[in-house]
Amino acid sequence: MAGKETQPSLLQPSLLQGFPDRAPVTGPRLAAENPVARVVLESSLPHLDRPFDYSVPAELAESAVPGVRVKVKFNGQELNGYVIERRESSDAAHPLTTLHKVVSPVAVLTPAIAELAGSIAARYSGTLSDVLRTAVPPRVAKVEKELLSGDLLLEHATPDGVLDAHAWGMYSNGAPFVHHLAGGGSPKAVLTALQGYGSDGWPALVASAVAAVRSSGRGAVVVVPDYRDLDQLEAALSKVLAPSDIARLTADDGQTPRYRNFLRLLSGAAGVAIGTRSAAYAPVRDLGLVVCWDDGDDLHIEQRAPYAHTREVLLLRAEQENAACLMASHSRSTELQRLVEMQWAVPIEAPRTVVRSTVPRVLNTADSFEQERDPLARIARLPGAAWRAAKEGLERGPVLVQVARAGYAPSLVCEACRELARCSACQGPLAVSSNSALPACRWCSSPAPQWRCNHCSGTKLRRGAAGVMRTAEELGRAFPGKAVVTSSGEHIKATVPDSAALVVATVGAEPVAPHGYSAAVLLDGNSLLRRENLRAGEDTVRRWFNAAALVRPARQGGLVVITADDTAATGALLRWDAPGYASRELALRKELQLPPAVRVASVTGSRADVVHFSDALEATIHVPSGSKLRSAGPAPVQLFGSASQDSPGDTEPDVRTLYFIPYGDAAEATRAMRAVKAASAAKRISGPVQLRLDGVDVL
Repeated sequence: MAGKETQPSLLQPSLLQGFPDRAPVTGPRLAAENPVARVVLESSLPHLDRPFDYSVPAELAESAVPGVRVKVKFNGQELNGYVIERRESSDAAHPLTTLHKVVSPVAVLTPAIAELAGSIAARYSGTLSDVLRTAVPPRVAKVEKELLSGDLLLEHATPDGVLDAHAWGMYSNGAPFVHHLAGGGSPKAVLTALQGYGSDGWPALVASAVAAVRSSGRGAVVVVPDYRDLDQLEAALSKVLAPSDIARLTADDGQTPRYRNFLRLLSGAAGVAIGTRSAAYAPVRDLGLVVCWDDGDDLHIEQRAPYAHTREVLLLRAEQENAACLMASHSRSTELQRLVEMQWAVPIEAPRTVVRSTVPRVLNTADSFEQERDPLARIARLPGAAWRAAKEGLERGPVLVQVARAGYAPSLVCEACRELARCSACQGPLAVSSNSALPACRWCSSPAPQWRCNHCSGTKLRRGAAGVMRTAEELGRAFPGKAVVTSSGEHIKATVPDSAALVVATVGAEPVAPHGYSAAVLLDGNSLLRRENLRAGEDTVRRWFNAAALVRPARQGGLVVITADDTAATGALLRWDAPGYASRELALRKELQLPPAVRVASVTGSRADVVHFSDALEATIHVPSGSKLRSAGPAPVQLFGSASQDSPGDTEPDVRTLYFIPYGDAAEATRAMRAVKAASAAKRISGPVQLRLDGVDVL
């Protein structure tokens, strides 16, 4: 029987089903040098998350090199895997099974990426296989044939960039940062960018930083949230680098272009990788810089286990490969503020004089002056100040209107008691998709023509909230003859022309105007701030700054109007002080010992499984501080839409336990959680649980 595992302490007689098939005593002739290959299996089973030893037959001696994809026999099955090492001997005291097949001679898993994937798996208590699923794109045999036959031309671009630090000159520490990159240094910085468009916008800043590091002969990785940011970044990079030196890595382009660009980076034909989440693992040679734009966007969080965040991947990679690191955004997350206060990163911010001359004027309809002028401003959908800003802005160019919700009327309430209207079939919320549509359930799509309130037996409905389509309809009537453009849901626009138009967009879907918006109206601010989430204020500030950064400077008539109560969040935008707000939030989190002052782990599953996991963890963990981990739960998880609320006895609701982990204890805690999950899966003594580290939606 083969299979020397890296964690002998987990080996138990009852776990023999988790090892490769037993090999015969006699077998094929083996490789003359390093006849043992260590293989990581493509399996999400936690107890198989370790390398296994296989013998290398002579016919595969040349092709079974570290990094190649292979097929192996394991427990009567044929599984895929990666060779991570060739060695002279194995510690296993039994014959080894031979490698079954080398799928491709292309070594797609580099040692650096294998090490990074192992670090990510350890940090998030996940499996190495799950991380590699994201790091290495699916194989496209056609592209590999082109590579091996020579049809895929891999011309190596000259690592030169047009170094222009002009845009960085308006920021304190900006120009020294770029010159440090050009000189071969590895500085770490957090950038608070002022503009989202034009020659001084964030794409130009990132492009000049990448050009600087390329001028030193090193490579770069830049990760952005979505395709719209990616298109802007690529356009900016094309002005300072040769197009052949840039490789896009995003699933939106399709598997073939993505894999072709992956091979270009792997071979060294391209030195700059740009893309979405998975680009953080791009195999760039001689890495000199990693960049993450807008780390607060939840699109940076991998949607599959182990749910790693791009920011953490790039931070670990910068440390591992001694590369420079740039975290940039219009606002600042509390995680980045923590890095600044730890002095791990240098803040790059504009002086107040530059801020005042660069950003638009910001006005809040809830302040005392506006309240005296318009007493109904607090309850009006479009207060007078917002209407005037839109009217005057349309005379100079496009006007942005940001709303919180998509659709027409995403929620309905009873006209009599104002209780949320719910579907009689599944208890889902009712909504209407247009002015003439019948109310229907957002979960099961069942129409509700004869609805009756469960609280007061009322039969009349009214809109509880207006979506982007309803807002666009109202604005079209308020400004007759003016064009109205919407951007939301599946119909998001990347750019809009500079002509006069009302651009109504949901948060995060704001298009870019080439020369900036003349004005912006930020509606539904209170709805965003009152969400039941620890990060509601921080996320709202980020969305406001992202929209306001698209508006022209105040000296050109740029104006931003917020319709929200006077809070610390609105004050941050009024003063244009994102770092100050992040510092205040982080201080509060430290006082309450909440993320990111500590790490948080959530364990979700049936009550019996969660309790078993917690008991096993308590018996296993030995944190350096010697104290017991602070926990909360188990408490029921409200899985809206997962089951009918009129039949609660059909299924037992899942529960969740939260663990709050000091950073000093995090390494031991994540190791123990990983070991408990692996042991439970191997012994099959309890059902599976979902283990997530640093989830942004659990608090």
